[in-house]
Amino acid sequence: SRYFSICLGSTLIVLALTLWQLSASSAKQVEQGFQNVPEQAPPWEEFPFLERYYGGIRALVSRGKNKPEYPNRDKELEEIANLTSAGSEGEEKNEATPLDRRSSELMKATAFNPYKKNEAAKECFLDEKESIRIPALLSYPGVVKGMPDPIIGAYDVLGLQSSRCFDRFGRLGPYGLGYSQKRGGSGAGMEGNRDGVEQVWAQTPAVDFRNVKWARAQERCLAKNAHRFRTASKQVGNFSSSANSNELRTPPSHLSARKAEAAALEKTKSRLPRTAVLIRTWHDYEYDVEDIFYLRALVSELSINSGGEYTIHFLIHVKDDNLQIWADEATYKNVLNASLPAEFAGMGTLWSERQMGLVYGGIADTMYRELPVHGVYRSTFMPVQWFAQQHPEYDFFWHWEMDVRYIGHYYELVDRVSKWAKEQPRKGLWERNARFYVPSEHGSWDDFKHMVRVQTEHGTSNSWKNSAANAWSKLAGSNPNLPDYVRPKEEQKPEKPIWGSDDDDLDATDKFEAKKDPKPPSDLADDKYSWGVGEEADLIVFNPLFDPEGTEWLLAEDYTGYNTSSGRAPSRRSSIGTTGRYSRRLLEVMHREVALKRHTMFSEMWPATTCLHHGLKAVYAPHPVYIDRRWPTSYLAAIFNNGRNGASGGSRKSVFSEEQQHNFKGTTWYYNAGFAANLWTRWLGYKVNNDGGEEFEMTGEGRMCLPSVLLHPVKHVEMVWEHGEWDEIAEDEK
Repeated sequence: SRYFSICLGSTLIVLALTLWQLSASSAKQVEQGFQNVPEQAPPWEEFPFLERYYGGIRALVSRGKNKPEYPNRDKELEEIANLTSAGSEGEEKNEATPLDRRSSELMKATAFNPYKKNEAAKECFLDEKESIRIPALLSYPGVVKGMPDPIIGAYDVLGLQSSRCFDRFGRLGPYGLGYSQKRGGSGAGMEGNRDGVEQVWAQTPAVDFRNVKWARAQERCLAKNAHRFRTASKQVGNFSSSANSNELRTPPSHLSARKAEAAALEKTKSRLPRTAVLIRTWHDYEYDVEDIFYLRALVSELSINSGGEYTIHFLIHVKDDNLQIWADEATYKNVLNASLPAEFAGMGTLWSERQMGLVYGGIADTMYRELPVHGVYRSTFMPVQWFAQQHPEYDFFWHWEMDVRYIGHYYELVDRVSKWAKEQPRKGLWERNARFYVPSEHGSWDDFKHMVRVQTEHGTSNSWKNSAANAWSKLAGSNPNLPDYVRPKEEQKPEKPIWGSDDDDLDATDKFEAKKDPKPPSDLADDKYSWGVGEEADLIVFNPLFDPEGTEWLLAEDYTGYNTSSGRAPSRRSSIGTTGRYSRRLLEVMHREVALKRHTMFSEMWPATTCLHHGLKAVYAPHPVYIDRRWPTSYLAAIFNNGRNGASGGSRKSVFSEEQQHNFKGTTWYYNAGFAANLWTRWLGYKVNNDGGEEFEMTGEGRMCLPSVLLHPVKHVEMVWEHGEWDEIAEDEK
């Protein structure tokens, strides 16, 4: 019995110790579990995907007869009911009636010509003999049945056509898609649905790009059309004396004729300004087939076919500081020649961060987020400012990244956007710039302008009927899973509209050359929306110009050289992304303020803030943006304009705050927009997430056809092409 008692006691002790250990372990796991609970998926991930983007050329209808899959008020009410029901699973429901996919008669594609007839413009060619033309882009009448409408921005507002769509061959066939390398094409696009592809080269033969030299073609075009443009000043120089210049050179034999033409032109209208298009790249960038299509399209549509209205340059970042490009002319030439594909040789200018440190010396290097102030991330526009100093012949500078694509014609885009921006009145401009335009919620552009004026002058409150965010928050109040940023806002007070320069928050020591700034011709109340009309925009961007103050945007505090001893930060504006147009006047002010005042800000703040402080004209162009899911439009408007008084910024609830930027992932235009690359890849005829591809096209409605749309980012698309010869060409260029 004694042994039994000992065994029993030992068992109880072991059991007690085991239970204590398990209890402690369980408590620790529970504690860790609460800390590691995965974040709940955002509400938009519960919305069903839209499908009619992927319709084909066999299912085209006129834009007027099209019933867009989205926005669709009835469907949106269903989604609102699902989302605002507590505990709703938000399961995807797709009740769309499938289209008849039987083959039908294919509509005929026709040439798309966005150029206005101009007798003064002389036709340009790719060769000296003037025998090689670039085929015109082709587009189809109408859109695919059920094609969604853009959720942000509008075609008609900017003057862009929306009644036609582009398939991949009509858009990229002129630049080598769809025919073999032996004929001078890319060898890509030989698979999939090719019905009607021969139309692309029916009027103009396919170009053999193996011997094309774009720099020479561009220079010949400029010389031929020199009479159209303002007299070019002698270039100050380039980053290197050995760099190629693009001066207007007119052959002596044509001088007398050109003089007569110039005199006649001056009698009827003023000459055109010159515009540079800067493509940002770097010295060891690896160009693929799809990149080449993009670059050929830019040079062809903006420069060659416009009669020289735009000149394309590559601004090439030399990342390797060990390359002594500034000390040795031969090194500069070798690096420059190796930095671009052979067909674009002579179009590049090199720059380096070390060089920017010399040009803009004396700036306090704050190492914001552990990055140097002269680096390309924080100071993207330093080399652009310097380029403008070296090229006084240009009045405007378009800034393009290598990962931007456009389904549509580049000339139509930049021409219409520039003209629209020119006609925008200054009154209420900064306030309109700060908001996303959602036509399905805001109505016409005039309705939108009125709404913005009311929001600015009267503020917003929970009871105000025009506050989309407040309307949504009432609907959504019963769902505990919805984030706080769509719940009722605090009452927000009226704001003082910006009229002229806004530098009140600047210390007196920070104000710079204010006497040179444009001044309003009258008081705000007396202006009849006339100031600014007919004035070229100094800045044109493709995302709203938001106020970063009060937001949780990570780069809001990246400003250098300002006196903040009073505790006030300088007033600022920002636009995400750097694609846009910049005037010489703006770049001159930016250059002088950095060089002489030692002021600078993060890349996406610096141009907009310079406009704000100096009273320059900045414009956000509300271009069409699509979204991949069926968002309730009231909810979308609430999310994207969830800042102060219905703007996109000025509040921690801003969509540009770090934790809210996930809302852009399903759009076609934002730095993290996944839908952009997916849509482009599907449009090219390839599979994405096992959807689309050759079989999808051949057994369905044919290849995709989309209206004009800007896409960003699109990086290194892997295309299927004939192997062998392209490898040899690429190897020869190295």
